[in-house]
Amino acid sequence: MVGRFELSDATLTFRSLSFHSGFRTFEALLAQQGPWVAGLDFPFGLPAKFIANVGWNPSWPVYVAHVGRMDRGEFCKLLDDYKRPRAKGDKEHLRATDRLAGSVSPQKQYGVPVAKMFFEGAPRLLASGAAVPGLIDGDPHRIAFEAYPGVLARSLVGRSSYKNDDRRKQSERQREARHAILAAITGGKHTAKFGFEVRAPMELIDDPTGDTLDSLLCAMQAGWAWRNCDRRFGMPDDLGPTEGWIAHPGL
Repeated sequence: MVGRFELSDATLTFRSLSFHSGFRTFEALLAQQGPWVAGLDFPFGLPAKFIANVGWNPSWPVYVAHVGRMDRGEFCKLLDDYKRPRAKGDKEHLRATDRLAGSVSPQKQYGVPVAKMFFEGAPRLLASGAAVPGLIDGDPHRIAFEAYPGVLARSLVGRSSYKNDDRRKQSERQREARHAILAAITGGKHTAKFGFEVRAPMELIDDPTGDTLDSLLCAMQAGWAWRNCDRRFGMPDDLGPTEGWIAHPGL
């Protein structure tokens, strides 16, 4: 799912949605000529504690390139072997940004398999040559930010579920939560926090998987980071070169 939005002056405006499948399409999107900024919903980095414990170089482009030379089975086995002897509560670590955002560990393979999302996404992002603020300089006309729509959704509807990939678990209550999220956003709920108003059609709530609504939430996070380009894109001053950071006010 790719949502396209235009940020002009103080308004973020929905333009289009397109559906894609396959990693070649993702690579082609990253290679598209700029200028563009993108909010991508997968973890860009791994926890610094994990990187240190497995003895990898803590530089993001170095260890991501190393991961890119592995196959998925090798990477998953590495994570499983790492967890197995460790004490409960010390198996899957959080990045600093995960603690602030309430997101799960990028080492997590089951449930929401964000480790596999990292494995497929981060090496392709590195290979694209796009700029990733805080992690690698790249093409300044193609800038990628890590986005996490959950942190924005929770600020509006708390822990209420608003989506599910499993058709058997999709509900009218989730649709109501999606409506509440979009109505609040387009009604100006976060205009002051993000620095722009949002114009988007209510049809974005019709997708029960939440992907279409999430595309808006990711665009808002990327738009906020871009508007703060003269303040390090809103990144914390103590951001290290390893873990990455979720673009969102307050993180």
